[in-house]
Amino acid sequence: MLASVYYGPHDVRVENVADPQIQEPTDVVVKITHAAICGSDLWFYRGITRPEPGTHTGHELMGIVEEVGREVRSIKKGDRVIAPFFISDGTCDFCRAGLYTSCRHRQSWGIGGNDAGQGEAARVPLADGTLVVVPAEVGDDQQLLKSLLPLTDVMGTGHHCAVCAGVKEGSTVAIIGDGAVGLCGVLAARRLGAARIILFSHHEDRAAIGRAFGATDIVTEQGEEAVNKIMAMSDGGIPHVMECVGSQATFDTAINIARPGGTVGFVGVPAEQPTIGLSRMFGSNIAMRGGVAPVRAYIPELMADILAGKIDPAPVLTMTVNMSGIPDGYSAMDRRTAIKVMVRPLQRAAINTKSGQSGK
Repeated sequence: MLASVYYGPHDVRVENVADPQIQEPTDVVVKITHAAICGSDLWFYRGITRPEPGTHTGHELMGIVEEVGREVRSIKKGDRVIAPFFISDGTCDFCRAGLYTSCRHRQSWGIGGNDAGQGEAARVPLADGTLVVVPAEVGDDQQLLKSLLPLTDVMGTGHHCAVCAGVKEGSTVAIIGDGAVGLCGVLAARRLGAARIILFSHHEDRAAIGRAFGATDIVTEQGEEAVNKIMAMSDGGIPHVMECVGSQATFDTAINIARPGGTVGFVGVPAEQPTIGLSRMFGSNIAMRGGVAPVRAYIPELMADILAGKIDPAPVLTMTVNMSGIPDGYSAMDRRTAIKVMVRPLQRAAINTKSGQSGK
């Protein structure tokens, strides 16, 4: 089968790799119908993190079950399923508490011999605890399936940030980050009843999606100018702040715009290892809560709202590619000409698998 493979900064290739096979009785094999490129994938694409060359890429996938291990109980052949970005058993104490990303048997896509999401198929370990079945009535409705794809990561991650920030009915919220997670955070904040949603964005196309999702204000300034702008438009700061990037600058801004007694929710992957302004937090009684989002816990409730037409995160998927286009998808997200890229590996692409490089 074809899959996307990392070789170094700006060097992601599409190659022929071994077809997935059942290895454990708790495995299933899924034919991938929809996948995505994540903003966090740009950390290794840009060379900020360095996986081993040859690592398979991608952690957001949906598809149809083709093979089922003999001990799998809740998943059957032919089911359409959503896979969150971590693999979990669903039975340990952390999973039972809803913290699937701390599962005692947690596994990662593309690591430890696992398949990854940007390919034609994948073996899914611990299938009962990992996969969520899409209702049969969804069928092959491609628009609806596109709306469900963000549940693999960014919609649940944006929701986790809003929950960690304490967003509730009538809240005033500031969201730092206009990528797919930040924009889904706007949807999540509106869903939780926020009355005022301030989105930090200096890209008009992204700000337009933010407004459509429910943002009431757009702040285009950055750094100290942004802090001054927020202080001028608020009464001493924002009580609920959502940090959706993970850089030093965005953590600094989040803490500096928080109102005394407020809460910063954070979900941006901190690959650059930013330092935290504890003096400001201590002096103003600012709380910080967040981390890697247990999206598996949120999929059922968010999927129900998508199927009911209450929310639709599909607009964050602004570019669609097939398998041969994955390197171009990475490049587009790196250049910020795409917000988030959807991959549709339905047909085996006719490509030269030795030359599918991008950015060279």
